[in-house]
Amino acid sequence: MKAFVYHKAGESRLEEYARPRAARDSAVIRVLACSVCGTDLRAWQHGNERITPPRINGHELCGRIVEIGLDCPGFVVGERVSVVPAIGCGQCPSCRKGYTNLCDNLRTIGFQFDGGFAEYMEVPAAAFQAGHVYRTPEGVPDEVAALAEPVACVVNGQEFLRIAKGDAVAIFGSGFIGCLHAELARMSGADPVIMIEPNESRALAAHALIPFSSLIVPGKVDLHSEVKRLTGGQGADVLITACAVGQAQADAVALAAKRGRISLFGGLARDTKGFLDSNLIHYKELSIHGVHASTARQNRTVMDWIAAGKLDLRKYVSRLYPLAEIESAFRDLQSQSVFKAVVQPSTDQP
Repeated sequence: MKAFVYHKAGESRLEEYARPRAARDSAVIRVLACSVCGTDLRAWQHGNERITPPRINGHELCGRIVEIGLDCPGFVVGERVSVVPAIGCGQCPSCRKGYTNLCDNLRTIGFQFDGGFAEYMEVPAAAFQAGHVYRTPEGVPDEVAALAEPVACVVNGQEFLRIAKGDAVAIFGSGFIGCLHAELARMSGADPVIMIEPNESRALAAHALIPFSSLIVPGKVDLHSEVKRLTGGQGADVLITACAVGQAQADAVALAAKRGRISLFGGLARDTKGFLDSNLIHYKELSIHGVHASTARQNRTVMDWIAAGKLDLRKYVSRLYPLAEIESAFRDLQSQSVFKAVVQPSTDQP
């Protein structure tokens, strides 16, 4: 089969790869759609020490079962399924508390298991054992089903924030994740929802997709004055850094209202030295949260929303790429010419 294989930083290539076969406790899917995550992009550019090469990346996916082992009850060949990629061991303290995304022995599709940038993928036994495989609802397009996982990560971040009706929410970064945060904040009753994006063309493109938001382009206006104006002088109740920029984290602390809640959603590079003003955190009684991956519960909730029509995600899919053009998908994301790139490794044919 054809697969896009990661070997090291700057060295991923499309090549022939052995097609997986199902074991007694695993399955093989034909990958119908796999979207490119920012983590995939950074690994392609700079490498990722958590990935064990050679490795097929891609963890936001949907596929159809073509082979299944005898010890995978409840699923049959021909069913379309989605897979929650971050798989806990089920035994460590975090797993026992339900925080499987924080497992001490976490294994993730696309990192320790081969992922979806290939025509076929083995769904590992661990995914079935953890309850991380579920049927994709009829009527949900493949490319939309592949987006459930990143939305679930946004849900994970917002569960800490307890966004309520009337909260002023400010989001740094107007890419796909920033727009998702805006959509979910709006669903929770936030008003205003403020998007902060220094790239004016990207900001305007995002605003066309989420017209309910208030847009701030730093450089065109004074960021701090504009946030104060939009929040009645109080600052934002909730701030989310949906970008990998240290200055955004510092600005979030400065722009927060008293008792504000901050989500540092976008991780920084390991060698980045961020700065958070601990005096402001102390005297304003701010709460600051990290966020990593998502749980099976959150993924299933999001897929239910999608199936019920509560979220329109298709508008974010800028282009569908055949597997042969996967490097174009990475380059388009790198240049920020698309919101979300979705690769279609296989057609839904026998």
